[in-house]
Amino acid sequence: MVWFKILNIDIMKRLTIHISALLLLFGAGACSVDNYPAPDSGLYGTFLDAETNEPVEQDIIRGSTIEFIEHGYASQTKQTMIIKNDGTYRNNLIFANTYTITPVRGNFVPVTPQEVTVKGETQLDFKVQPYIRVKEASIEKVGTKIVAKFKLQQTVMNNVRKIGLYAHPEPSVGEPMRVALAEHEINGAIDPNKVYQLEIDLPSNSNVLKTGGQYFFRAGGIIDAPESKFNYAKAVRIAL
Repeated sequence: MVWFKILNIDIMKRLTIHISALLLLFGAGACSVDNYPAPDSGLYGTFLDAETNEPVEQDIIRGSTIEFIEHGYASQTKQTMIIKNDGTYRNNLIFANTYTITPVRGNFVPVTPQEVTVKGETQLDFKVQPYIRVKEASIEKVGTKIVAKFKLQQTVMNNVRKIGLYAHPEPSVGEPMRVALAEHEINGAIDPNKVYQLEIDLPSNSNVLKTGGQYFFRAGGIIDAPESKFNYAKAVRIAL
């Protein structure tokens, strides 16, 4: 019986040694993963109207995006960045390197890809030609209605497909993010001197636009072009 006990003790010691060795290996592996360098740079900028130098308003949902490809890798994988409603973008977690950067599926005339070296805080603004400029816009509460008035300037030959006024509790309001709307089909060229008017009736939308609440309203139009997005005036906050 003594030899059996000694054998058991010997087996337990060997198991302990093997388990300790495995734990050391796993620990070393984890340390090697942690030792990979973290992204050390940032890329930011604004989409600016090439004529007016004003930010080009966007949709944050299904809006314009930025594709970028990091150089030095065979895969050439496309990564994306979202553009904010105010036409700005920022990526604080990007590696210092050279990239091919292309804005795509936008509410502006397509632009050519750019090769950009990113190191530290790197600013890259895009000067673009919006398909439509929403000009002299005013949005206000008139009686029991929200009334938007504005002019349009189309910068390309394509027809203007439609215009719209959109409401939402958040400032990210737009055609894909709204609780109430008023739209009008155009499907043609527009008169740059004409004042367009859209109205949202508050009593008819009292289930989503409640008295005493504050809501954001934004007016815009969309051109008839492949993958085009809405162009907007700035959102306006109105207390009901």
